[in-house]
Parts: sequence; structure tokens; C-alpha cells
Amino acid sequence: MSRTVRIVLAALATLAAFVVLYRHVLVKLVHDWATDGNYSHGFLIVPIALYFAWERRVQIKGAPRQPSVVGWLVVAGSLVVLAAGLLGAELFLTRVSILGVLAGAVLFVGGWRHLRIVAFPVAFLLLMVPIPAIIFNQIAFPLQLLASRCGEAGVAALGIPVLREGNVIVLANTTLEVAEACSGIRSLISLLTIGIVFGYFVDRRPWMRALTALMTIPIAVLANGMRVAGTGIASHYYGPAAAEGFLHEFSGWLVFVVSLSLLFAVQRLFAQLFPPVLTPLTARPAVAQEFGA
Repeated sequence: MSRTVRIVLAALATLAAFVVLYRHVLVKLVHDWATDGNYSHGFLIVPIALYFAWERRVQIKGAPRQPSVVGWLVVAGSLVVLAAGLLGAELFLTRVSILGVLAGAVLFVGGWRHLRIVAFPVAFLLLMVPIPAIIFNQIAFPLQLLASRCGEAGVAALGIPVLREGNVIVLANTTLEVAEACSGIRSLISLLTIGIVFGYFVDRRPWMRALTALMTIPIAVLANGMRVAGTGIASHYYGPAAAEGFLHEFSGWLVFVVSLSLLFAVQRLFAQLFPPVLTPLTARPAVAQEFGA
């Protein structure tokens, strides 16, 4: 039996073992993507991560294989985390253990250099895992209050009588509650994912990529505050119907488009303020760099 055949059979056996171990975890994860609007972007994470890994194929092929026994320990530890998550009914632990198994397998088979090469694609998969409820609630409620304050300020700026009590905005003809769904956390998570991908493709500098991703946070908060303020203003002039049904859903899509536009504009501004320093290596075409031309 040739070496290539042995490698293929070993890979298939490993994949089969992974599917058997994680089939219930994966099924529940996909179900959450399909039913929870906060994580519907999860369907895109795996294909994008695979592309990031494929993009590094030349580096992976050229890196020397130096298998490390530490990888086996990482896999074993991740399986312990999986068992703890299953016993404690903690979905987050079972799902995060997937990343540990993948990282440990790469380390055990290829070594530390291979792990460094695929570190970003593996870490990117963390975006597919829903945040634990206890952390989600700690983020969502402050965002509700912040959106309420922004909405109150926007409405009051136009001279419209308004009173805010926590996350409830009281107008003359209606009362608006900034619920969890209106906290902006859904657009924040989606925009953060887009910011990471966008920054990855438009700039090669790690700090600029990180800055682009971080800028999605204030942009998403600001845009959601504008949405709440706009809803309050529309409700004052056109009645409670402006905060319900199609208009309310449409405003969500409109605000997300505005957020994307702001993200692109801010990234272009930073790119102009801090242009990359071109060297003979970075000035070459990307294809030439990848294939070592």
C-alpha cells in the first residue's frame, strides 16, 4: 500500500470518527443557525474558513512536517471538554471543543508551523459558535439601554416631547420598548463578521485588519441608535403603526446597509490616512507572491 493511500485512508478514518463524535453537536448547531436570527451568518463561516485555509495551500505544502505530541494532548483535552459539555448540557463547551480538536489534529500531524499557518482560519470558526446565554444577556441589555438613550436624544433633538424609563421610550401618542431584538446585537455580530472578512481582503497589515473589525462595534451601536430614534420620530408623526410590521423590518435592513456603507467609508479613510508602505515584495502581484514568482 502506497504512502498516499495510507494518508488518504487515515484522513477518511479521522473524518469518520469526528462525524460520529460530533454528529449531534453539529446538527444542533446548524439548527440554531437556521432558527436564531442572531447567528444566521453561521452558514457562511465554514465555507469562508475553508477558503482561507485553501488560500494558504502553498505555504502548507512548503512547510516541513514536524508532528508534535502536544497535538495529541490538545485533542484529548478537547474531547474532555466535549464530555463535560455533554454531561452538563453546556452547548458552548461542546461546540468550542470542535476548534480544539481541529487545532490539535493539525499540530499532531503537521507541527507548530502548520498550526501557525492555519491559525486564522481555525480561529475564524469561532464566529459560528453562538455566544453563551449568560454572556449574551450581559451584552444585550446594556445595548438596549444605550439604544434607548440614543433614541431619546434623537427624538428630543427635534423638539418632540419624550420620556425614557430604562429601555422604554414614552411619546405623546405611543410607548416604544427597545426589546432584546432591537438591541442591535444581531447587526453587531453580523457586521463584526463582515468587518473581519472585509478587512482581511482589503489590507494585508494585521493592525489595519484588527482596526477595521473593531470599528464595526461603534458603527453598529450608532446605526442602531439612529434606527430607534427614527422609529420614535416616525411614531410621533404617523402613529404606532410606524414601529410595527413591514416598516419596522425594512428599517432594520436599511440601517444595516447604512452600517456597511459607514464601514467601507471608515476603512477607506484609514487607508488614506495610513497608506501601506510598498516594498519590492509587497509591490508584486498577489499571484506572483503566492507562487513564489
